[in-house]
Amino acid sequence: MPDRLAARWGPTFSMMLVSLISYIDRSTLALLAPTILRETHLSAEQYGWIISAFSVAYMAGNPVWGRTLDRIGVRRGMLSAVLVWTVASGSHALAVGFWSFTAARTILGFGEGATFPGGLRTAVQTLPPKNWSRGIAVAYSGGSLGAIATPLIITPIANWFGWRGAFWFTGFIGALWLCAWLVISRRPDLRGAVRADATDAGDRPSLRDSRLWSFIAIYALGGLPLALVLYIAALYLGKVLGKTQTQIGAVLWIPPLGWEAGYFFWGWVTDRFAAHGASLRLTRGLLGGMVVLGLPLVVVDSLRSFPITLALLFVSMFAGGGFIIAAMAYATNVFSSRNAGLIAGIGAGSWSALVAMVMPLFGHLFDAGHYGTLFVIAALSPVAGFLIWSVLNAND
Repeated sequence: MPDRLAARWGPTFSMMLVSLISYIDRSTLALLAPTILRETHLSAEQYGWIISAFSVAYMAGNPVWGRTLDRIGVRRGMLSAVLVWTVASGSHALAVGFWSFTAARTILGFGEGATFPGGLRTAVQTLPPKNWSRGIAVAYSGGSLGAIATPLIITPIANWFGWRGAFWFTGFIGALWLCAWLVISRRPDLRGAVRADATDAGDRPSLRDSRLWSFIAIYALGGLPLALVLYIAALYLGKVLGKTQTQIGAVLWIPPLGWEAGYFFWGWVTDRFAAHGASLRLTRGLLGGMVVLGLPLVVVDSLRSFPITLALLFVSMFAGGGFIIAAMAYATNVFSSRNAGLIAGIGAGSWSALVAMVMPLFGHLFDAGHYGTLFVIAALSPVAGFLIWSVLNAND
């Protein structure tokens, strides 16, 4: 039994590891931003544009890799993608200013566009449908684990070897995963494209389908608070609350712990609902609860309390993880699992498109000292996503 369980879940856990690595790669810049911006004389607005470049490339990469993985399989697709982003991650160590960081970040973003399409594709291809939500939670949870691990791992490395040494390390761990994947992915069910399943009655995503737009709304808008925490929290803790780079690294794992807990909690809840015939009414109730959990984020800047800030960021990420899982459960229920890679690519790509649009604005607001506005925008975006989803599903 343990061997059978390991064989069934092994590929999904390998996707958890690669999403962990991808988030260490992308979170290292955010964590070390106070130091890097000081040493390279970049402004927060320039930093916002660098993040935006990553997000645009990530947005484009998600559907491209999603369709590629659906057609050629996760073995070859993930080998190609991780090789691209591993080289890009290590190249950050050579960056000296705005344009070199932008170039490295753009290539990193395109390569990492395969992360969640690969995770969803692997989960639905190797697990039975009754375990899909938990499988998605496991595969996607590497992202939150990476956000937790980054300050704990990268802070001491940066202290010992400098911020450039931290990026050499991220390239090294990507190379290790590539070696492991060459062995793990020898399984026949991971080598080629997914075969059609006669029991799979879902539709193919279409831009004319309102359900696709409702999926995009709850994924992108519901998950926007995650971007605020990932990319702005270190700057806020440093400039506004007066914490040093070392102090930031010592605590910045706490909010993503809420994200990790949210993935598994909401994945378990969603599978329980699915087992008893989940309905739109139940999904609406789940989404409403997530909206309420995220609203207290609006008071963060008015309180300016270090422990309360960390606690509210934790709760916000817990709710944000729920929006991602609920969105994916909704989409895999109404659309064909044969297009799982494309579905995941559309979801993550839509989130990244929104992040690309708002990060320069967030950077500008931060430079101008309008910190409270940042938290209000982040707290209200899931409300907008929930309302759009509700309207588009009102007649179902």
